[in-house]
Amino acid sequence: MSASTDQSLGQLLGQLSEQTSGLVKAEIALAKQEMADKAKNSAIGIGLLVFAGLVGTYLVGVLILAAIYGFGNLVPMWAAALIVAAVMLLVIAASVAGGVGAFKAAARRGKAAASVKESVDAVKHSFSLKARPDAEEA
Repeated sequence: MSASTDQSLGQLLGQLSEQTSGLVKAEIALAKQEMADKAKNSAIGIGLLVFAGLVGTYLVGVLILAAIYGFGNLVPMWAAALIVAAVMLLVIAASVAGGVGAFKAAARRGKAAASVKESVDAVKHSFSLKARPDAEEA
C-alpha cells in the first residue's frame, strides 16, 4: 500500500479542512485584489469625467462669448449680449418648467400606493365586520 492510502479518515478530513481554508483565503485575497483594481480604475474614470465636465463648463462660456461676438456684427455689442442673455433665460425657464413638471409627476401617488390603501381599507373593514357579527345583518 502507498502512503496516501494508509491515511486515516480523520487525517484526510484534516487535510480537506486545511485545503478548504487555504482555498477560501486565496479566493478572499483574489477578491480583495480585484476590488482594489476596480476602485483604482473607477477613481481614474471619475477623475477624467470631472476634468471633462470642468472643460465643458469653460466651453459653454466660450460658446456664449462667441454668440455675443457673432450677434455683435449685426447689432451693437450691448444688444448682442442682451439677446444672448434673453435666449439663455428662455432655456433656463424651459428647463426649470420641465424639472418642476417631472418632480410633480414623481410626487403623485402611483397605482401601487392606491392599491395598497384599498387593500388595507378592505382588511380593516373585514376585521371590523368580524368583530361585530351584528354588522353583517344590518
